[in-house]
Amino acid sequence: MRRNHLIAAAGVCFALIVYATLARLAGRPVLIGHHEAYWVVVIERFSVYGLLGFLLSFLLPVRLTLACSLVVAVAMGLEILQAMTPDRDPGFLDVLQKAAGGTVGVLLAQTILAFLPRPPS
Repeated sequence: MRRNHLIAAAGVCFALIVYATLARLAGRPVLIGHHEAYWVVVIERFSVYGLLGFLLSFLLPVRLTLACSLVVAVAMGLEILQAMTPDRDPGFLDVLQKAAGGTVGVLLAQTILAFLPRPPS
């Protein structure tokens, strides 16, 4: 049952990331307002991809490289797709921020998993 909840949470997180990345600039969700400071946008990117990496790492507990690769692939793929949206501008630094956040989320979850007791086999 717990796995179903993790799959649902990761799916919702992924769907929100896709929407926020590919939506027109006027329809994009924002934390503070449309004139946010750059550091707020960086924290948004880092934390949302960190959450995605965290959830994926719990879904794939023994596959550290697969979880990291998925998060980085999502960041790169969505940034490439963002180039096709007329009023959005993709950037290499955006990909780095998103990939770093996802990797930190994966590593945090793996650290937590290392201290959790393993179920008997």
